[in-house]
This record gives sequence, structure tokens and C-alpha cells, in this order.
Amino acid sequence: MALRLFLFALSQLVLGLLGGWWLGWPGAVGGVVLGGALALGVDIWRARRFLSWVASADAAASVPVLGGSWGEAAYRTARALRAGQQQVQLSTQRLNDFLAAIQASPNGVLLLDPDGRIEWCNDIAAEHFGIDPRRDLLQHVGNLVREPAFTAYYASKNHERDVKLIGRRSSPGHPVKLSVQLHAYGDGHQLMLSRDVTALAQADAMRRDFVANVSHEIRTPLTVLAGFVETLQSLPLTEDERARYLDMMAAQSARMQTLVNDLLLLSRLEGSPPPGLNEVVDLRALMAQCEAEARGLSNLLHPADERPQQLEVAEAPPFELTGAANELRSAVSNLMNNAVRYTPGGGVIDVHWQRLPDGGARLCVTDSGPGIAPQHLPRLGERFYRVDRSRSRESGGTGLGLAITKHVAQRHGGELQVTSQLGQGSTFALAFPAARVRSMAPPEPDIE
Repeated sequence: MALRLFLFALSQLVLGLLGGWWLGWPGAVGGVVLGGALALGVDIWRARRFLSWVASADAAASVPVLGGSWGEAAYRTARALRAGQQQVQLSTQRLNDFLAAIQASPNGVLLLDPDGRIEWCNDIAAEHFGIDPRRDLLQHVGNLVREPAFTAYYASKNHERDVKLIGRRSSPGHPVKLSVQLHAYGDGHQLMLSRDVTALAQADAMRRDFVANVSHEIRTPLTVLAGFVETLQSLPLTEDERARYLDMMAAQSARMQTLVNDLLLLSRLEGSPPPGLNEVVDLRALMAQCEAEARGLSNLLHPADERPQQLEVAEAPPFELTGAANELRSAVSNLMNNAVRYTPGGGVIDVHWQRLPDGGARLCVTDSGPGIAPQHLPRLGERFYRVDRSRSRESGGTGLGLAITKHVAQRHGGELQVTSQLGQGSTFALAFPAARVRSMAPPEPDIE
């Protein structure tokens, strides 16, 4: 301010002296007035330029050269604008990072205003509820999530617990179950979280089914054993009757022992680390043992007076597998024995190995049995799941064979593959990755 007054007075003095020297005292008065007007005009021009610069979009990027107090004001204003822009950029970056973190969350997130309208949602929430993040902004959440359970939950104002809903993309073949809960924040706003609990619900259902199935599978032979024991204790029996009852008791005892052994094997498979790549499995010996077991079961289920099954087992492949021999033997035996159990007399069972284009290998067990309906295929690896329960029990199955086979395949980096058509038979295959397959070295020629 002092500098501006000094320049104002200086301009009046200079022009006043010049005017007085040239025109006398009238010129001096005019010079003083003209100097003041000139200084004021320059100051007004600087002020207008300062205001125009402040109103521009790139005020912080380019500072005008004004000089004097207006120049100092422009410099300080530019510095304040740059600091403000940096703060805005930092806040924007933090907001974007926060939104990116929510976007990457495996749970659905919706932000609701005090009236229940959607202010923002991530992609998971959009998928859970069928929401378009652009089209449905500011729509009331009750207009988009119309399940009665959610409507009652939202209206109750008691959101201490979650509510279970059916996902928008749920179908009979692929059910989707969601856990949804509201959390209040800010001034009447609400955070709506959704979580896919389909796997948890299925695991809980499988646990209940597993306990029920184990109880049922063990209770049945125990009931038979208890009945026979009571009979032996209370009734006079001939030696032939006693021997027949003891044989039945031995069969039920063997059934329970097989079930317990399968449960222990399945538990051991789930709780132990996968086999390494150092142990080489002799496929020739493995296939020979599994073939002998399958032929023995076939002779037992289909006596000589009936039409025998045709069990065709190809020669051992010209490669080796690495892994746990006992586990692989159990898996292959389960597939071959299942084919024998479900193939009628006179049917054909074909067993052979294939080398895959990617270097892996696959064992295929194809039967000419009744086939399996498509709705059963996704559940074949579940414990105790049977397509035909009565027939499985009659043939001596425990309902754990395919579950064991599936776990063995997964532990070796492979998978259990099933294809089937009703009335045309089924193909069960064990596929192994290339890392588990080794080509056999050619035999050395005899030197005479």
C-alpha cells in the first residue's frame, strides 16, 4: 500500500513540475490531476488484469507480470492456488484409491443416502443384485431388491444381523445365496454389504448330509448284527442256521470295516500334503492288480451261468506316472469296480490309457451300463452321493469311491472327468498333467 501511494504521489509531482515549467501554475495543477489520473488508471488496469487472471482456468500455471503490490498479490495467490490444487489432487487420489480398494473387495458394497437411494456401488454388488452402476444411481434400493425378506429387513430398522437372499443369477443348476447386512454411518447414510455364502451353505449342507449318511450307513449293518446276536443268544439253532447267521454277520462286519477304511482314507487324503514327483509308479503292475480285482468282482456279481461281462483292458502304456502308488491304485480300482457293478451281464467295459496333446495322460474307463442323467453329473464326486441308492448298496458300494478318486486326482494335479448319456453308458476318466508323466526309456538291446 505504501509503495502504491508513493508511486501515486511521484506521478503527480513529476507531471505537476513539468506542467508548471511549461504552462505555469495552471499547467502545474493540470499536471497534478493528470498524474493522479494516470497512476489511478495504471492501478485499475493492473487490478482488472489480476481479476481476469484469477478467473482463468490455469491461474496457478501462469502468473502475470504486474509489478508492485498487484504483482505480489498475484504471486501469493498463485502459490495458494497451487497448494489448493495439490490438496485437491491428493484428496482425489485418496478417494480413487479408496474406491479402487472397495471395487477390489470380494464382497458387494452399496452406499445409500438417508432416503435409501443408491449413491454408489461396486461391480460385485451390481452382479449380486443385477444393478447397472450408471443407470440405477439414485434409484431406491427397495425398487431393485424386491425379495420380501429384504423388504421386511430394511423396514425393520433392526440391522444387527444379516438376512439371507437368493442371488439374482441363481438357477436350479447353480444356486446362489447371499448374506446382506446394513450398517449406518454418517448423517442417516447406510452401507449395504453383500457376501456370496453359496459355498458356505453348500459346505454346511454337505456336513449335515455327511453326518446323516455316516450314521445311516453304520446303523444299518449294526442293526442287522444286533438282530443276529439276539437271535443267536435267545433261540436254539442248528449248526447250519448258526453258520448261515455267522456268515451274514461277517458280511455286515466287513461292510462296516470297508466303510470305516474308506472314511479314514478320505480323511488322510484331505489332511496330507500332495505327493511329490520323485516316486515313479509302475503302471504295468498297477493295472494288472486292478484288472484282477475287477475280474474277480465281475465273476462274483455275474456267475458263469449268466452272460459274462466283457472286460477289455489295454496293455500298459509306454510311459510312467509320478505320485503315490497306493492312492493311484485305489483311484483306478474304484473306477473299474464301479464299471463292473453298474454294467449288466453281457456288457462291455473298456479300459485304456491316452497320451494327451499337452503331454499329459488320461485313463479312460468306458462301460455300456444304463448311463447317468445330466442332473447327477455335477454331484458324482460328493461323499455318499449315489444315483441309485438301492443298487449301490446291493452291489456293496460305500458311496465314497468317487469322492476318493476325485481327491486322488486333485492331489496329483489332475481331475476326474465324467461323460455319460442315459441308455448309452458312461466314461470315467482320470486326467493327469504333463508334469506327472514320464516317457519310458527304450529297453537296451541284448548283446550276444
